[in-house]
Amino acid sequence: MRSLPFLAALLVAAPLLTGTVARAEDKLNIVAAENFYGDLAHQIGGSHVAVTSILSNPDDDPHLFETSPSTARTIADAKVIIYNGADYDPWMDKLLAASSKPDRTTIVAADLIGKKSGDNPHLWYNPATLPAVAKALAAELSKRDPANAVHYEANLKQFQASLDGIDKEIAAVKKAYAGTEVTATEPVFGYMAEALGLKMLNYDFQVTVMNNAEPSATQVAAFESSLKDGSAKILFYNSQVTDPATTRLLDLAKQNKVTVIGVTETEPAGKTIQSWFGGQVDAVQKALAARTQ
Repeated sequence: MRSLPFLAALLVAAPLLTGTVARAEDKLNIVAAENFYGDLAHQIGGSHVAVTSILSNPDDDPHLFETSPSTARTIADAKVIIYNGADYDPWMDKLLAASSKPDRTTIVAADLIGKKSGDNPHLWYNPATLPAVAKALAAELSKRDPANAVHYEANLKQFQASLDGIDKEIAAVKKAYAGTEVTATEPVFGYMAEALGLKMLNYDFQVTVMNNAEPSATQVAAFESSLKDGSAKILFYNSQVTDPATTRLLDLAKQNKVTVIGVTETEPAGKTIQSWFGGQVDAVQKALAARTQ
């Protein structure tokens, strides 16, 4: 199967309809806990919003994030808050409770797609998440700023269309490679792997690592075996969270010619949602195609 080409419009978000440019003091203030939700807010709100993303450094481990007085001030000034939920960013709940405001709206991704505490919290890799958040945000902006509702709706449609191309490649990969066994150091890519029809090995190991616990000897042995015996065709690893154990698994994968693909918990610098996800899906497709040639 050849790699499906991505149109530039799908990899780099095209300029969206924004209407007249709002003055800085007139822009609606949006705060996103994670920068991919911030990117989404920019794409939907255009020039009518001012967006601040709290977790935005692709080199930082999101699990080590600690709030500060400046974070609290940023949230206190926001009219719309977007965050992940499902215990991924619990510090948001605490900050919001400390500065309750009746005119502030919160959009929680987990609530929109029916996820809860205990579920895999890496919701942005679920193809249903970002469209749901975008739709909720467009509706909220249209309600707060009805004069520019037509622009928010147009931006929403363009955003949805830009993801349609990625969804088509996801479907193509699933059709060609459903059931292919893969593994990961953490369940970061779990929802996307499921959408691609891939069979994820060593999930218990991944959850243990995600919860900052030590995998059992049995879990480690099973993981190593899947790399050595050729069961796992791809190893996904969280490139923002590395330690000696992770490095050892990466080395073991390379020694056994298992394709290694890094995934991240924040949108990489210089990327859009479209180019970030499109590039990762394309990397999976190319890796699987290469193994069948």
